[in-house]
Amino acid sequence: MLAFFVIHWARPLREAALSSVLVLAAPLLWATGAAPPPLSLREAQQLAVQHSRQLQAQDALSRSARDMAVSAGQLPDPVLKLGVDNLPLSGPAQLSLTQDFMTMRRIGLMQELPRAEKRQLKAERFERDAERAQAQRQQALAGIQRDTALAWLDRYYTLALRTLLLQQLEETRLQEQGALIAFREGKGAQADVFAARTALIEIEDRLSQMDSQARNADLMLMRWTGTQTTRPLLGTPDWQNTVLEGKLSKEELRQHPPLAVLASQVDAAETELRLAQANTKSDWALEATYLQRGPAYANMVSLGVSIPLQWDQKNRQNRDIAARLAQLDEARANQDDALQSYEAEVRTLLNDWQTSKERASRYSHQMVPAASQRSAAALSSYRVRKGDLDSVLGARQAEINTRLQALTLERDTARLWARLNYLRPDTAIDSSAAVTTPINPNAAKAAKGQP
Repeated sequence: MLAFFVIHWARPLREAALSSVLVLAAPLLWATGAAPPPLSLREAQQLAVQHSRQLQAQDALSRSARDMAVSAGQLPDPVLKLGVDNLPLSGPAQLSLTQDFMTMRRIGLMQELPRAEKRQLKAERFERDAERAQAQRQQALAGIQRDTALAWLDRYYTLALRTLLLQQLEETRLQEQGALIAFREGKGAQADVFAARTALIEIEDRLSQMDSQARNADLMLMRWTGTQTTRPLLGTPDWQNTVLEGKLSKEELRQHPPLAVLASQVDAAETELRLAQANTKSDWALEATYLQRGPAYANMVSLGVSIPLQWDQKNRQNRDIAARLAQLDEARANQDDALQSYEAEVRTLLNDWQTSKERASRYSHQMVPAASQRSAAALSSYRVRKGDLDSVLGARQAEINTRLQALTLERDTARLWARLNYLRPDTAIDSSAAVTTPINPNAAKAAKGQP
């Protein structure tokens, strides 16, 4: 039994020495290609952003809308007109282009002239689509960073829980060996051997479950990063701090991607309303035609202007304005309702994170030390033959369960932190951000009456 306790208490020293050797040898191993470099949370998110096809799709949608904005701000293409007027079908000049004085060969151009305000509003409408695509991209970026962080945290804490179980497995094996030696020397009961063996089987079963969770965590992290996840993890998650703490005013929340998407929809509805109001003014079209007749007759020129007659504005243009106004009211109502709902969700998430953080601190600074002291007291009693091995195993099992609960609670707190911290994306982790400056900035200014 003395040898067992020497081995038991010497284990932390062996682990510390082994950790020091690994830390010193890691750079040499990476340089020689013997082991992959560790994967930090930030690098995992960068890989996920580079791997995402969703962001590429949103970039393409934004480019499409901005190109359409440039096109919509231009005048329509002129129309070339060719024809023959008054061609005889009978008589001496049948099908002749030159004998009848009324026969004319015609060539002309027609140009529609929509008002500059309308062209600018049409361009602005596509710019609003581009802004909405950019807001959706920011929302997708935040989701990718959040889900990658969750996958990284799952792998991090699964490996930490597995390490804790492996430590318990080693200690329980030593305890089984000590109980077996004591029983053979007549200093212990056979029930102690069976108790230690049962505890060992239970830990091995939990370890199998943890191995399955570790494999699932590897697969989920690979789903986001697009690379193999055999690399060790680097660093510890900063789950005790978030960039959003103290920044939850309504104005701040309006900048979050889900609400920014709704704000872009309100802007689009306002543009549609202004375009409907501009349509109450008719556009013009100009036409010039050159008419050529036979050699004996004079050639002619025709000029014309076309103006649509809005003779029923009450049931056409005014109805269109009323419909666009109703759509604007709907967009604003949806935005206000979403803001209230989103604010409640975020504040609830913040409260859950703060409460979980307090519980994690309590487990770490109070529960775990108390369970460790109980385990040490049971072991001391067993050493002086005032207790049995079953009490030692029970106390040690309670300690390991407390440590597992503390680590599980820390993991849950870290997951809440990730969901809260990445409500807005970290723009520094986005090397492929699309240009957000409008291609046609004059359109938006003119539509709002700015110089």
